Amino acid sequence: MISVAMNTQEQIRKIIRDAFLAAQAALELPAGLPADYSVEVPGDTSKGDFATNAAMVNARTYRMAPQKLASIITARMNLRETDIDHWEIAGPGFINFFMKPHWYVAQVEEMIKKGPDYGRSSYGKGEKVMVEFVSANPTGPMHMGNARGGAIGDVLAAALSWSGYDTTREFYVNDAGNQIEKFGKSLSARYRQLFLGEDAVEFPEDGYHGEDIRDHAKAYAEKHGDSLMALPEEERKEALVAYALPKNIEALKRDLHTYRIDFDVWFLESQLHPEGINEIIRKLEEKGAIYRQDGAVWYKATDFGGEKDEVLVRQNGIPTYFAADIAYHYNKFAVRGFQRVINIWGADHHGHVARLKGAMDAIGLDGSKLDIVLMQLVRLMKDGEPYRMSKRSGRSITLADLTEEIPIDAARYFFNMREPGSSFDFDLDLAVKEQSDNPVYYVQYAHARICSILKNLAAEGIVPREAEDYELELLTAPEERELIRKLGRLPQEIIDTARDYDPARLTRYVYDVATLFHKFYNTCRVKGEQDSLQQARLTLCVAARTVIANVLGLLKISAPEMM
Repeated sequence: MISVAMNTQEQIRKIIRDAFLAAQAALELPAGLPADYSVEVPGDTSKGDFATNAAMVNARTYRMAPQKLASIITARMNLRETDIDHWEIAGPGFINFFMKPHWYVAQVEEMIKKGPDYGRSSYGKGEKVMVEFVSANPTGPMHMGNARGGAIGDVLAAALSWSGYDTTREFYVNDAGNQIEKFGKSLSARYRQLFLGEDAVEFPEDGYHGEDIRDHAKAYAEKHGDSLMALPEEERKEALVAYALPKNIEALKRDLHTYRIDFDVWFLESQLHPEGINEIIRKLEEKGAIYRQDGAVWYKATDFGGEKDEVLVRQNGIPTYFAADIAYHYNKFAVRGFQRVINIWGADHHGHVARLKGAMDAIGLDGSKLDIVLMQLVRLMKDGEPYRMSKRSGRSITLADLTEEIPIDAARYFFNMREPGSSFDFDLDLAVKEQSDNPVYYVQYAHARICSILKNLAAEGIVPREAEDYELELLTAPEERELIRKLGRLPQEIIDTARDYDPARLTRYVYDVATLFHKFYNTCRVKGEQDSLQQARLTLCVAARTVIANVLGLLKISAPEMM
């Protein structure tokens, strides 16, 4: 499944490659493979529908001026049975291609025929891919910092799925290890304070001080009274964790669902203890990748690109987070068979990337199949100044706080406006604005405008019908062709998003589509033209609506029919 535009790019690549071979056979060029070249849509489409730099990047290879090499290549091109109308050599040696009217027709017809599936492709060939993102600590509410990772991960997973990958969204629940021990100690202290007084029970210095810990302790006491007071500390902690942790996990699921994220898998770290981690220790030991020192088990990270060796099991026998992380990723690859794993992490995890990839190599897997997308922080801005929400006094900003402050459509769009590795300022004032300078409003308005155009014309008895090829060939105005070219880019844009792990491509693309639609509609009259042209332009309106709706669907942003 490949789009008209993508097929044309591949066709041009082959035409150029065959032209090199033909020129070599005619002894016009020396033998040898040409250097790799690109076939792209030029920034200025008045210079062609496609352009290649084949002559420029091969000038040194063949020791020839780019324009002369371009002349040799073009003289040997076979354009029979193609939709290429003509070509020209431009600038320092670009070869520009101009397509026949039928090429534009074929693209519009493809959009109409595929409708809600337009943009899907088989590029990924069913490769089994996991995207793990958010994975917030379940010992408390999900904070605003997870909002960007959630939006990025969810849209990336959608782009991968649309690009033909077998994609799974996964949330890793850290329900074991030090953080759960700390969670239990914190709950136990707050619970005991309810009955003995805060002065009588010292709160752990490294405990969780959030109000949610107090809330859990109070709720348990209201339901069960002081039934845990007589129990040993370990049993009391265990009972309180068993009560509070599922409630936290359900709250995470609820908040994420509100944010339009539903994970395929919620993987519990406790599933790895102790068998999974013990298996990792055995496998690393078999490969000579660990040693024991001072009662602890160490991983020879420096043998696999790490800056220093790492403890896997502490002197007290408790595995480290890193040991669990290795076991978890081994489970992803070796047990569940994912061919590629993508993790969305905060930039503060930068130092963990190389050591985890190295550990995959150490255990006999391919660390290059593990990709980490590092995400920079976002600064909230209001009235042109950095802004700290304070909806709940004394509490951290949660995802729920954010989605109460601004529309979810705006949150999901804004968090995907920049590539993950870029920090940016989130303008809260702009996000709630219902004007065209708000980018999500601008795009949604384009969709609503098309719906309104079609509705108003339908009220006058003018409805879209299946336009004939000769009618669609009437779409020759620069604004019409520019819009069709952009609409035809959707399948490739989705693939590029999946390939580059950059959902910001989609927000930029759909904004450009909206801009070009407004430009087309303000220049090219629909109503009142002779029937064939009117129907062709109506069909183009439907195609534009389809593309905008499909991209907004990928972003999980609503596509309103009226605004």
